[in-house]
Amino acid sequence: MAVPPRRPLPRWLETAGVAAAGALQTVACVHTGWWWLPMLSIAWLVARLNASPGAARGAWLGWAFGTSWLVAGVWWLFISMYRFGDIPAPLSALAVLALAAALSLYLALAGAAYVRWRRGTPMADAALFAAVWLLAEWARAVLFTGFPWVASGYSQVDGPWAALAPWVGVYGIGALVGGSGALIAALPTARRRAVALAGLALVLVLPAVVGPRDFTVSAGSLTVTLIQTNVAQDEKFAAERMPDALAWLSAALNQAHGALVVAPETAVPLLPGQLGDFAPGYWKQLGARFAGGGQAALVGLPLGDYERGYTNSVAGLSARPMYRYDKQHLVPFGEFIPTGFRWFTNAMNIPLGDFARGPLNAPSFVVGEQRIGPNICYEDLFGEELAVRFVDVSTAPTILANVSNLGWFGDSVALPQHLNISRMRTLELQRPMLRATNTGVTAVIDHRARVLSQLPTLRRGVLDATVEGRAGSTFYAAWAGRFGLWPLVAPALAVILAAALNGRRARASRGGQG
Repeated sequence: MAVPPRRPLPRWLETAGVAAAGALQTVACVHTGWWWLPMLSIAWLVARLNASPGAARGAWLGWAFGTSWLVAGVWWLFISMYRFGDIPAPLSALAVLALAAALSLYLALAGAAYVRWRRGTPMADAALFAAVWLLAEWARAVLFTGFPWVASGYSQVDGPWAALAPWVGVYGIGALVGGSGALIAALPTARRRAVALAGLALVLVLPAVVGPRDFTVSAGSLTVTLIQTNVAQDEKFAAERMPDALAWLSAALNQAHGALVVAPETAVPLLPGQLGDFAPGYWKQLGARFAGGGQAALVGLPLGDYERGYTNSVAGLSARPMYRYDKQHLVPFGEFIPTGFRWFTNAMNIPLGDFARGPLNAPSFVVGEQRIGPNICYEDLFGEELAVRFVDVSTAPTILANVSNLGWFGDSVALPQHLNISRMRTLELQRPMLRATNTGVTAVIDHRARVLSQLPTLRRGVLDATVEGRAGSTFYAAWAGRFGLWPLVAPALAVILAAALNGRRARASRGGQG
């Protein structure tokens, strides 16, 4: 049973402290050298949960922590709605707060479950908290299309637990962060402090025991050219600006030196049938440029038409027939309209707002000896979906390529956050990632998450580099590609069920004694 502190904090002050801790842990998703900070933030949350008088208070504290965490992590959504979507500032701010509050209901349930079923022993409570934390992050990642931005595991991309990414992925790492925070919280009051210390030491040295391990082998190298167009979002569809933007892109593609040239998401912002109004023969000329062989290009653009539907796509231009990758994991409101919310989307000044979906297990784009696996924008948040392409190792990508447009979010923390998300994917799958973006961060990342080269943000530029492809499969790719996240979720459910049954037996025993 939880023992309240001798001098309980006033409830408003306790809530404010927990909310501040939630906001602070987002710092490490940008400044990844602060990988230890989320453990301390979570430790404060767990300490207050340990002192909670009941499950209702636990739910409130979990919700306050989560809401502050997400507001601090994704406040830049305000920019897209207010500056580019023409939504009034108060409504835009309220929408961000409402999203954070709704997504934090998962953590509210986690807080209530932890308070209700904790046993008061360090290791059992740490296991229970790690389990409920994992389930809360999993629910946020998969339900209602999922929004796993600033998941706790991303804070560890430069920490010691990064070595575990090819084994357990970002959510397994997040569970370790949560469990470690619970053990830290137990240290001041635990009767068995040595047990808590031993458990924390075990978790912290686990990466050293496992050690960095290459599951994959070299598959040769490829020269690449990445293009950063830096077209302001409010000018992207402006008729008077489009000819200049298209001309600069054409020149960059024509002058590129790499065997593979990659241009960002919707670098060509119009459907091919609309291009004639601004640049007659444009798409045909680009196709002819790469049809002779020797070089290939991946170019982001919408494909299809308004009558039969259209997709957010990447076209592969080479001597072969045109390759096509269609985005599968679409962004609610930005790329598809959830049922009942057309009124909200109609209020925003966003063209092409209702895309069709592509296949989950898309084929790769072959360039020389390399197989390029494209993904578009925030698709690289879903490592378990990318892992599906690695079930058949013989056809799996040797290089990943992310094309993005974060121009919606200005010069905000969204840019370095997304870079670190891509870096986590390289650790999980042990594949290099090419990032060609509109405003940044355009970069080349190797299979160990090292940024080999990158362009300054918010500038037009071209990045030339050489990247090493990789063959083989990680342990994470093997299980996530076949079973999704269930190999993590199932043990977490078992821990929670065991805690619930133990709590039920304890209550029955106390009732019998009475």
